[in-house]
Amino acid sequence: MRRFLLAAVMCGMTAGAHAADLSDLPILRGGITEGLSNTSVNWSGVYVGGSVSRGGMDADFTNSTKDLLTKLVNNSAADTTFNVSNWPLLGTAHTSNTAYGAFGGYNFQWTDALIGVELNYSHGVFPTSSTGSQTRSVTSGTVTTNITATSNASMRVTDFGSLRVRGGYAVGSFLPYGFVGVGLGQADINRSVRLDVRYDAPGLPSAYAVPLIVADNANSHLVTGFAAGLGFDWMLCAGLFMRAEWEYIRYTSTVDASVNTARLGLGYKF
Repeated sequence: MRRFLLAAVMCGMTAGAHAADLSDLPILRGGITEGLSNTSVNWSGVYVGGSVSRGGMDADFTNSTKDLLTKLVNNSAADTTFNVSNWPLLGTAHTSNTAYGAFGGYNFQWTDALIGVELNYSHGVFPTSSTGSQTRSVTSGTVTTNITATSNASMRVTDFGSLRVRGGYAVGSFLPYGFVGVGLGQADINRSVRLDVRYDAPGLPSAYAVPLIVADNANSHLVTGFAAGLGFDWMLCAGLFMRAEWEYIRYTSTVDASVNTARLGLGYKF
């Protein structure tokens, strides 16, 4: 009997010692990924990458030559009689193309929350243009005056990008994010207007006044605006990550334009 009691006490002491050791394991303290494994991703630091995107550009030329037309007919009978400076001559245009680019930035991370700054650049040719004309007539006595206003405008964006601030929240290997920033672009903007005047009278050949023409050409012109978008980065392994995002850039210049792009990229976080 004494031997049985002695064995029971020794087993109890051994079990207690094992229990004390097991209580030190992180899994029994509720920290599954702490100590035994670590599934969190460190996104903080410098990163760079390249991208390919498919995008579309919408340009609104409606008021793009209004200043030129006003300058052309300022304080003239053509404007006081026909109100030429307010004629709607142009419309809108759309184009789409593929672009290639690069990006780089720096992330600041607190646990799973992240704030970063990034410079994003893409090269692609997006040409748009619009042409229009109107003719109006007025008769005074036996003479009819015909005025024709013709306008042409084009905008060709070749390089665009954004300087952005982004915020995200890490979920495992994924980092969904949103961003806002300054939209930048390089564009060729060409505009011109022409005014033709013809006089008609019964029994007489038509008489033409000297055409009035004014043009403005701005090549390799810097255009600015704002940028916004959404996306996510997916850490593949050892700093290598894949990116998918949508970006919207709105330019405010002599031609109002916007560029929408869907982008895929591959980057490396150092």
